[in-house]
Amino acid sequence: MYEYHTSGTCSTKITFDIKDNKVTNVKFTRGCAGNLLGISTLIEGMEVDEVIERLDGLPCGSKSTSCPDQLAQALKEYKQNNA
Repeated sequence: MYEYHTSGTCSTKITFDIKDNKVTNVKFTRGCAGNLLGISTLIEGMEVDEVIERLDGLPCGSKSTSCPDQLAQALKEYKQNNA
């Protein structure tokens, strides 16, 4: 289980697993529960790079980041640390 502490969002932490380069078991701590459960369900089993491509840079209102963007950042960090 990989753990990432978010910045600039309502959620404070994201945990996930990577199996065969696919994202699984995504869990957000805090944040908008329904929306985050939806995101987690939609990306379950998706390739890491596809998730990054789809979510990287998404803002939330006037904020320059969002929970989906923070997940993309977490996956980038994971890739960098596990290269």
